[in-house]
Amino acid sequence: MTNYPIQVRLSETKKQKPLSDQLEFGRVFTDHMFVADYFEGEGWVDHRIVPYEPLQIDPAATIFHYGQTVFEGLKAYIGKDGKVLLFRPEENMLRMNKSSERLCMPQIDEENALEALKQLITVDKEWIPTTEGTSLYIRPFMVATEPYLGVSPAKKYKFIIILSPVGSYYKEGIHPVKILVENEYVRAVAGGTGTAKTAGNYAAGLRAQEIADRKGYSQVLWLDGVERKYIEEVGSMNVFFKINGEVVTPMLNGSILEGITRKSILELIRYWDIPVSERRISIEEVYEAHRSGTLEEAFGTGTAAVVSPIGELNWRDEKIIVNNGETGELSKKLYDVLTGIQTGELEDPFGWVTEVTETAVVKSV
Repeated sequence: MTNYPIQVRLSETKKQKPLSDQLEFGRVFTDHMFVADYFEGEGWVDHRIVPYEPLQIDPAATIFHYGQTVFEGLKAYIGKDGKVLLFRPEENMLRMNKSSERLCMPQIDEENALEALKQLITVDKEWIPTTEGTSLYIRPFMVATEPYLGVSPAKKYKFIIILSPVGSYYKEGIHPVKILVENEYVRAVAGGTGTAKTAGNYAAGLRAQEIADRKGYSQVLWLDGVERKYIEEVGSMNVFFKINGEVVTPMLNGSILEGITRKSILELIRYWDIPVSERRISIEEVYEAHRSGTLEEAFGTGTAAVVSPIGELNWRDEKIIVNNGETGELSKKLYDVLTGIQTGELEDPFGWVTEVTETAVVKSV
């Protein structure tokens, strides 16, 4: 690993911090951000922590016209004794490089990126909320900045990390949501960019989500783009079903994002010796399990919500009620244990949690 010096320019004025009970998701941002620039033939240069501010990017930049961008999402927590904790951050940096490879974007040095993240958190540590259920959301992202209206990989990029204090995903605790099964629109297909965390995947889902909102549903359940029968994701989350004692989740097939929470959930379930499989599962199978009384639970998993129980699925105007619309025992246990590990309240037998130590403190230059 090559250690890149990080220059620091602290903000001369500090923003007013919102009250913990007024936090929304992704609306407020901290005083500083990390930025590095990439030039083909030179690599990543000018690593810096600077005041949070608008970017100056040429209107012809590739990001605006051909969508070359990738991003990640993770959280920092204040744990016991005031320790700052990260949950599996190395997995986020690894996945960002996988996404970048798919989008023909440059690789980051994962260890250096994680160190930059720790230093940024150290600078803005006072922004981490301490109320139960709150956290500091972390958004690393990369955009192509070369001004060129040609369909080819850019030669200039920016890697940026911004921070946002966020409240609990659930206003009144973990509770089941209603999901609309999408039969017309497609989020991604095998061979496309579904396995990458890139903006276009999310833009492709906005229309279906808008329709779901109008019909009173929280999220969309995505089916495969070829046969329109096999379940893939729910909203922007991975999805799980508990059928007749076995937990089933769609296998990674080239169009499903490899979620870090998904990976952690699978490892927890296997640690508890609960039967689990990664395979193709059709909406018809879920419907038949509902009819036969063997559909016990369903839930989505992701960074924002951790575990989101599903209380109802609407498939072709047929309502599939899951566990009487109540949070299932496994869903609740997974949520409690995973959030307990993330915040340091529970033992971490897997070595998932990383502490941001005082050695990451940087001096202003």
